[in-house]
Amino acid sequence: MLLMRKTVRSIATFALLLLVLYVKTHTFALTTGQAVDNSASYSSLNETSSDVIHNRFVRQVNDDLDEQETTTLRPGVEVEELGTCSEGLLLPLWLPQRHISVSDRAIRGFVYFMLMVYLFVGVSIISDRFMASIEAITSIERNVVVRGPKGEKQTMRVRIWNETVANLTLMALGSSAPEILLSVIEIYAKNFESGDLGPGTIVGSAAYNLFVIIALCMVLIPKGEKRRIKHLRVFIVTAVLSIIAYIWLWAILSLISPGIIEVWEGVLTLLMFPATVLWAYIAERRLLVYKYMDKNYRMNKRGTVVAGEQDSVEMGGDDKGKQFLRMSESAHAYDEARMEYIQLLSELRQKFPDADLEQLEMMAQEQLITRGNKSRAFYRIQATRKLIGSGNLMRKIQERAHDDITRVKAQIQTFNDDDDDMPTRIYFEPGHYTVMENCGEFEVRVVRRGDISGYSNVQFETQDGTASAGSDYVGKSGILTFPPGVDEQRFKIEIIDDDIFEEDECFYIRLFNPSANATIYVPHTATVMILDDDHAGIFAFADAVIDVNESVGVYVLSVMRYSGARGNVIVPYWTEDETAISGRHYHGVRGELIFENNVTEKFILIPIIEESTYEKDVKFKVNIGEPQLAPENHTGDHTHDELLAEIHNVEKKRAEDLTDLERILLMSKPRNGELTTTYIRIRESSEFKTTVDKLVARANVSAVLGTSTWKEQFKDALTVVPGDENDLDAEEDVGEEVPKCVDYISHFICLFWKVLFAFVPPTDICGGYVTFVISIFVIGVLTAVIGDAATYFGCVCNIKDSVTAICFVALGTSIPDTFASIIAAKQDATADNCIGNVTGSNAVNVFLGIGLAWSIASIYHAVNGSTFNVEPGTIGFAVTLFCGEALIAIGVLMFRRSTKSIRAELGGPFISKWLHASILLLLWIVYLIVSTLEAYDIIIV
Repeated sequence: MLLMRKTVRSIATFALLLLVLYVKTHTFALTTGQAVDNSASYSSLNETSSDVIHNRFVRQVNDDLDEQETTTLRPGVEVEELGTCSEGLLLPLWLPQRHISVSDRAIRGFVYFMLMVYLFVGVSIISDRFMASIEAITSIERNVVVRGPKGEKQTMRVRIWNETVANLTLMALGSSAPEILLSVIEIYAKNFESGDLGPGTIVGSAAYNLFVIIALCMVLIPKGEKRRIKHLRVFIVTAVLSIIAYIWLWAILSLISPGIIEVWEGVLTLLMFPATVLWAYIAERRLLVYKYMDKNYRMNKRGTVVAGEQDSVEMGGDDKGKQFLRMSESAHAYDEARMEYIQLLSELRQKFPDADLEQLEMMAQEQLITRGNKSRAFYRIQATRKLIGSGNLMRKIQERAHDDITRVKAQIQTFNDDDDDMPTRIYFEPGHYTVMENCGEFEVRVVRRGDISGYSNVQFETQDGTASAGSDYVGKSGILTFPPGVDEQRFKIEIIDDDIFEEDECFYIRLFNPSANATIYVPHTATVMILDDDHAGIFAFADAVIDVNESVGVYVLSVMRYSGARGNVIVPYWTEDETAISGRHYHGVRGELIFENNVTEKFILIPIIEESTYEKDVKFKVNIGEPQLAPENHTGDHTHDELLAEIHNVEKKRAEDLTDLERILLMSKPRNGELTTTYIRIRESSEFKTTVDKLVARANVSAVLGTSTWKEQFKDALTVVPGDENDLDAEEDVGEEVPKCVDYISHFICLFWKVLFAFVPPTDICGGYVTFVISIFVIGVLTAVIGDAATYFGCVCNIKDSVTAICFVALGTSIPDTFASIIAAKQDATADNCIGNVTGSNAVNVFLGIGLAWSIASIYHAVNGSTFNVEPGTIGFAVTLFCGEALIAIGVLMFRRSTKSIRAELGGPFISKWLHASILLLLWIVYLIVSTLEAYDIIIV
C-alpha cells in the first residue's frame, strides 16, 4: 500500500513539473514575440522546428488585426493563441478557446489532468465489478465422472472454461477494456478517421506492461525466493504472437499499403485474435503437433505424479503408473485440493491443539481459498480495493470460510435430521434383548418416528423359538396406542425360572397390523435371548470384524457372556497391531474384565486417534484369554467361593468316578466361545469426508469476488475498511485492525464512484452476464470521457495525442495492472500471472483493440467509396522501436531462466535481479524519450 501511495504521488509530481516547464517555456516565447515589430514581414522568416510556436502566435495576431478585432493587452498578461481545441464526443469544451492567457491554459491543463486521474479511478472501480462478473462467468462448473487409479468412479465439479482460453479472452478483455474501447471510440468520435490516442495508448501500454511491470515484479519478490513460468509453451506462444502482432502492425502501416488500411488488413488483424486463443489452447492441451513432443512427469509436493512442462524428472515406467497418469487433469486438481485441505487441517491441529474441529475446519477452509490458484481477476480486484480504501479481500475470505462451514454443517445436519419430513414409522428399539433366566420380567420398547402429530396404534404378539411359552416365558399379545406427541410405548414380558441346566433359548416378539397413518419399520421383530443362570457362561465377541469411525474418540467394544451367568469370572484381554499402529492410529490396551454374578456383558474401552484422514483403512486385533472363576480376593460372595471349591474338588476325581451331577457341575465352568479374536478396522470419518468434499467444492475464489445482493454492494460502498499493509496472509489476524486516516481519505475521494457503481446488478444474477454487459457499457462511457479529457489536456498544453497516449493515458490504464501483478508475484508460486498475462494481453490489445477499430473504419470507408488513411509516422516508429526492445526483454527473461544460478524469470540473487530489472526499466525510458522526440520531429526517420 505504501508503494502504491508513493507511486501516485510521483505521478502527480511529474505532471506538475511538466506544467511548470510548459508555462516557463511559452512565457519566454511570448515575451520574445511581443518584442518583434508586428508590421515586419513575418512570412519571410524560416519556420524551423524551433520557430513553429512563435510564428503560429504571430499569424494569429496578424489575422486579428486584419479583421479589426485587435485585442488590447493588459499589462502583465500574455495572450497565447496556440490554436483551438476541437469538440469532443461527450465532454463539453471549455470555453472560450481564443485569447487565453498562459495562466488560464496552465489551470485548464491541471484540471484536465486531475479529471483524467479521477476518471481512471472510476474506470478501475467499475473494472472491479467487470472483472468480478468475468470471474463468475469463467467459474461456472459442471459435474464430471472420472476414474481413479484403481478404476473407481468419482463425481466432481470442474470448470467449463479452460484457464488459458479464459485468460486470453475475457480476462484479457477485462484488464485491457479501457485501451481497447478507447481505440474503437476514437474512431467513431473522429468520423471514422484515424487518431493517435487509441493506437498510441495500446502501444504505450504494451511497453509499460512488458518493461516496467515485469521489472517491478522481478525485484519485489521476497528475498531468497524466485518465481518460474509453469506453462512455458503458452508463454512462448503469447510472447511470439505479441511480437508478431506489432510486426504485422508495422507491415500494414509501412510496407503492404503505406498510409492506407484496407478492409482485408483490418479484418485479418481482428481474426488473429481467435487464432491466438486457439493456438495457445492447442499448446496448453498438447494437441496436434504438441502431442508428439516429449512429455515429462514430476512428483508434486503432495506425492502425486503430474504432467510437467519443464525440467525432466525420472520416474518409474511401469504400466500401472502410466495407467494412473491417464486420469484427467480435473481429477488431479480436485485430489490435490482435497489433500491440501487435509494437510492444512493436520498442520493446524498441531499448531492449535486446544481448538475444536469446527474452528480448525474454518481456518483450513480460509487458507485453502487463500492459497488456491487465483485468476487475473482476483489480483486486479485486490489491487483496486487497496487503492480506493476498500480494504483487503482477506476479510471477505474469512467471512466466506465461516459461511462455508456453517452451510456445510447445516446440510449434513439436515441430511441427518430429516426424520420429521418422513411418514410415521413404528419399530422396536432395540431389536434384540438378552435377559437372565432369573430376571423375573423385562421391559420391551416400541418407538414411533416421523410424523407423531396424530393417533397411531399397532398390535404385538410373542412367538416361540427355542424357548417355549408356558415353560420358559409367559406369552403375551395386545395393542399399543400412541397418542399425539407420544413417540414410544413399553410393555413387559415375564420369564420363568427353573433349576435345570440348559442351553440358552430364545423367542420372538413381532409387530403387525398398524393403523392407516403408520408403517411398520425394521426392526419389526424383536429377538429375546434367555440366558441360563446355572452355568458360569461362554465368553466371546459378537462380531469377527468391526468397522470403527476414526472420529469415534473412544470405541466401546462389547464382550458377551451367554449360556449362563453364574459366578464371578475374570476374562483377560489385549490388543495387537496389524496395519494399524498403536500410538499412531489407536492406543493399545491390556487388562482384565470382571463379570460379576448375573452380568452378561462387559466393555473394553479403546481410544481411537483421529488423524482427519480423507481415506483410511487400517486394522488391529483385540483378543480375550481363557476365562477363570474369580478367586476369593476378587469378591466377597461366599456362595461363589463355595461353588469354586466344589468345582476344584470335582476336578480332582477321575472321569469314571464322576456322578451325573458332578459332570453337570464341570460343564458349568466358564469357557471361551468361537470368537475370541475380533478385528477392528479404523475407517475415515464419513462426516469429515463429506465435509472435505463439500468444502473443497466450495473453495472458489469467484464467490469472494462476486456479490449476491444490492444491499451487500451498497454496504461495501459505504463502509470504510482498513487496508492491509502486508499482502494477503491467511495466518495473520486482521480482525482487530481499524481504518487509518489514509483509508478514510481514499474512501471519501472514491465515494462517488463506489455509490454510483453499487447500482450495477450483482454477479449472482444470471451468472454474471448482466453485470458483464452493464459494466462494459459503463467502461465505454468513461473511456470516451477520458479520451476527450486527454485530447483537451494535450491541446491546452500543446502536447501531441501520441505523446499524451504514451506518457499519460497508457500509464493511467496500467496502474491497477501494475499492483495486481506485484501482488500475484508475491503470492503465487509461479510467474504465469505476472509474465504470461502481460504477453497475452499485449497480443490481444493489438488484435482486438486495433483490429476491431480499423476493421470498422476500413469497412465504413469502403462502403462510402473512400480509403481509410492512417499516417504511419509516429505509430509506425513507436511500433518498430517497441518490437526491437521487446526482443531484448524476452531475451533477458529466457537468459534468466536458462542460467543455472537463477533458473527463474522473477526473483533470484539480489545483484542479478536488480541488474536485469534495470535493463528493462532503461528500455522503457529509452522508448518514452525516443518516441517523444520523434513525435516532435527532433528525430527524423
